[in-house]
Amino acid sequence: MKTLSVTLPGRSYDILIGSGLLARAAEHLRPVLPRAKKLFVVTDSNVAPIYLSALIPGLERAGFETACREIPAGEGSKSPAMLSALWEDMMDFGLTRTDAVVALGGGVVGDLAGFAASTILRGVDFVQIPTTLLAQVDSSVGGKVAVDLQHGKNLAGAFWQPKIVLMDPDTLDTLDDRTFADGMAEVIKYGCILDKAFFDFLALRPSRGEIMEEIEHVLYTCCDLKRMVVEEDERDTGRRMLLNFGHTVGHAFEKMGNYQTWTHGQAVAAGMCVAAKLGLALGTGGTEDDLQALTKLLQAFDLPVHIPCSDADWAVMEETVGLDKKSTGDSISLILLEEMGKAKAVKMKKTEVLAQLDALYGRV
Repeated sequence: MKTLSVTLPGRSYDILIGSGLLARAAEHLRPVLPRAKKLFVVTDSNVAPIYLSALIPGLERAGFETACREIPAGEGSKSPAMLSALWEDMMDFGLTRTDAVVALGGGVVGDLAGFAASTILRGVDFVQIPTTLLAQVDSSVGGKVAVDLQHGKNLAGAFWQPKIVLMDPDTLDTLDDRTFADGMAEVIKYGCILDKAFFDFLALRPSRGEIMEEIEHVLYTCCDLKRMVVEEDERDTGRRMLLNFGHTVGHAFEKMGNYQTWTHGQAVAAGMCVAAKLGLALGTGGTEDDLQALTKLLQAFDLPVHIPCSDADWAVMEETVGLDKKSTGDSISLILLEEMGKAKAVKMKKTEVLAQLDALYGRV
C-alpha cells in the first residue's frame, strides 16, 4: 500500500492507495472518525450493485450505523435538486455534527456528497472512496466540491477537504474502456503541466493494459503532483489554476453536448489540444512537437483531439467561457503550455480569448 499525506493548516489527511482497500475501509476510517456513530453513504446506480456490499458490512462490524443513498449515475445528478434531497435524507437519518458522509463512486458522487457534507449542519466530516480513474487521480483529492447550475458546471461549490481518501485500484477493473479513457485525460494532463518525465512514461505505455500494470505508480504520481499544488494554493488563486489546463474550453464542450455527448475526460482532452494550439498561436510557449505528442497520446486512448463547433454551439462557448471560475472582472486566466511538462496562466480579456477561439475555428 502507498500513502501520501496532504498537509494543510488544521486539515491534513492521508491518501491511501492499495489493492483490497475497499473491503478494509473500516479499519482506516475508525481512527480518523473517532466520534462518528453514523455514516451516510452516497453512491450511484452503477457502483452500488458492484461495490456497496464490499463496503457496508465492514463499516457495521466496526460499530458504524449506516444509511445509503443511491443516486442515478451521470452528471445530471450533480444538481441543486439532488443536493436538497440529500440534505433531507441526512436529517431523516439523524446525522449529527460528529457523524460523517462517505462518497463511494466517481467524480459526480464525490462532488455532490462532498458539497452536501460541507453544508449540512454547517459542515460535517466526509470520506472519499473513489472508484473511477478520473476520481482517483483528480476529483477526490484537493477538497473542491460542487454542483452544476443551468449556467454551467461546478458553479455552486465549496472547498471542503476530506478526512481521508481510500483508493482501491481493483475497482478500475470493472470500468468500461470509455470510462477508463475518461480518467486518462486527467492523467495525461499532469504530465503536460507538471512533469515531462511522467508524460514520457505514459507515452511509452499507450494502452490500458500497460497502464494497469503500473497503476499504483500512476495513481501515486498524479496524487503527489496534485498534493504539492494544493498544499501551495488550496483556494485556487495561484498555481492550482494550472490544474485547469484544458478545462476552460472543455467545460464548454461538455455543455454544448448537454453533458451527454462528451464525457468530462473527452471534453478536457479536446480542450487541452485547443489550449496547446492557442499557445502556439499566441507565441506564449509550447511547440508543434508538443502538440503532436499530446495528440498522439490522447488518440492512443481513443480520446477526441477536436470537437466541432456549430453556430449554436458557439453561443454556448461564449457563455461558458464568460462564466469560467478563473475569471476576474472582464479577464480570464487561460492555462497554456510553456513547454511539455510546464504550464502557465496567461491573463487575457475574455473578448480576446473568444477572438482567438474564433480564429482557431476558422470563424473569422
